[in-house]
Amino acid sequence: MTTVGLRPATPADSGLCYELHRAAMRGYVEAIWGWDEAAQRDYHQRSFDPTCTRIITIDGRDGGVLIVDYRPAEIYLGRIELHPDYQGRGIGGHLIQQLLHEAATRHQPLILDVLTVNPRAYQLYRRLGFQEVGRYGENSIKIRMRAEPARP
Repeated sequence: MTTVGLRPATPADSGLCYELHRAAMRGYVEAIWGWDEAAQRDYHQRSFDPTCTRIITIDGRDGGVLIVDYRPAEIYLGRIELHPDYQGRGIGGHLIQQLLHEAATRHQPLILDVLTVNPRAYQLYRRLGFQEVGRYGENSIKIRMRAEPARP
């Protein structure tokens, strides 16, 4: 049985979060914009905020990143990224279901964005009850999705 947990990120986790992002997302970023290592590192250094970042632990090992922004009228799932070694095992779906429960408790929708070049993630979100509400970005590369969780 796999044990999944979350721990708060610290400033010392910046490098770990970057490495997890590169492992999980490089192929998708390359497919759209190309991967520029210096630009990716610079963007990460400017945007890394440990206060809204949690490290996903799997059997006690750091295996992913979860970034959630609690806004006044919604919960925004900014990032859920798992190292490829942990993908396809139901971990992401489990964590999103927890967020959906939290959203229902708060009487708020859960919002996220997914890249069009990531059909596995898109299908997961559809299975979990998310609906596509719009596309944006250059060539409509990003899909905004929304789930209105059932009230508890």
